[in-house]
Amino acid sequence: MITFLHGKLVESLPTQITVDVNGVGYELLIPLSSFDKLPPPGETVRILTHLVVREDAHLLYGFMTTPERDMFRLLINSVSGIGPKTALNILSGISVTVFRGAVANGDTKILSQVSGVGKKTAERIIIELKDRLGKGGALEASSAHRALSESDQKVNDAVLALIALGFKPAEAHDAVRAAHAVLGPQAGVQELVRASLKKGA
Repeated sequence: MITFLHGKLVESLPTQITVDVNGVGYELLIPLSSFDKLPPPGETVRILTHLVVREDAHLLYGFMTTPERDMFRLLINSVSGIGPKTALNILSGISVTVFRGAVANGDTKILSQVSGVGKKTAERIIIELKDRLGKGGALEASSAHRALSESDQKVNDAVLALIALGFKPAEAHDAVRAAHAVLGPQAGVQELVRASLKKGA
């Protein structure tokens, strides 16, 4: 089992990176939550990994933090019908803290906003994980929500809105970041969404 890679970040895209480890290039699929934490290409990176072996491919998934990898493993190993692709979408659409809070509070609305997660899947996630995450998830989400800046919260809400409208997580992230850079921190969620939709039209 490959547990982590330590090498030079050769290329980084919102959903995929290439890491050079002693002359061998490793391609990893990553969530947006990890993409935001990456160093610039050319610098050294240490990234946690999870290897998925299929009949037709060996796929390596990368995570910049232990909670992200733990959540990925929890989803694919404990929730029926959830594969690596959907687990990455969930990590890209909401933070680990928000996810834990949504499960603990039985909030299907937040979970079903993620691309590829409908109401039935959200309900199944809550049923199968609620006992594992417990009350600690709700307390963690509550404190984190209070600590989130108003500007960051608006960006996060706008990204979730675009994902709910059918955008891919990477596209939603890029569009909202670009709109936020132009409109500034005072822009509201609706303004960010409208500007993102115009750019994507």
